Amino acid sequence: MSAHLFEAVDICKAYQNGVKDVEVLKNINLNLAPGEMKAIIGASGSGKTTLLQILGTLAVPTSGELHFNGTRLDNRSDRKLADFRNESLGFIFQFHHLLPEFSALENVMMPALIAGKSRQSAKAPAQELLAAVELDHRQDHRVNELSGGEQQRAALARALIMEPDILLADEPTGNLDSRAGAIVFDLLHRLSRDRALAVLMVTHNMELANRMDHCLTLRDGALIGA
Repeated sequence: MSAHLFEAVDICKAYQNGVKDVEVLKNINLNLAPGEMKAIIGASGSGKTTLLQILGTLAVPTSGELHFNGTRLDNRSDRKLADFRNESLGFIFQFHHLLPEFSALENVMMPALIAGKSRQSAKAPAQELLAAVELDHRQDHRVNELSGGEQQRAALARALIMEPDILLADEPTGNLDSRAGAIVFDLLHRLSRDRALAVLMVTHNMELANRMDHCLTLRDGALIGA
């Protein structure tokens, strides 16, 4: 059994462009240990988001394997993959994807409610997470009443409500000012250490990338430094 919490083995992704295939990802190998924080940097269009979507089982690779806790992940049924994403994986997108008809608190609670938890059991941890991202005073506000930075911090709280083993983050501070970005990173760092949360972050922010345990570069379809 692998000692890694999460492992990607020889991940390739190609798209058909006319009569030829264009390789976006070439034999990507990557692993994450509990509590480890890794950054992926690279030029726009290099395939960083595609890679993150494959690792998060939101997209299918052309070839390669994913392993979680030493067992094969990518060949599971859609239902089991959905369960994996809900129970073990947190995902933060560059744009928050919050539900506008609900309050910040309700948005954070949503994954727990989908998993079958009661509103009563979901409320307290959601409130704690909103306090951690300095949004406890905004918990009853709807999405359109929050600033862009507040919306992204609410999305972070939502990604953490199920206490995932892994957090995948796609430019999570890209739309935040420096103070809000620092709040997000400091929270991730604390959770990584306190809860052994593994974090993989795609970012253009080199200051942020250099604060991670490891910084990898995606260039010409290959992952350098893994």
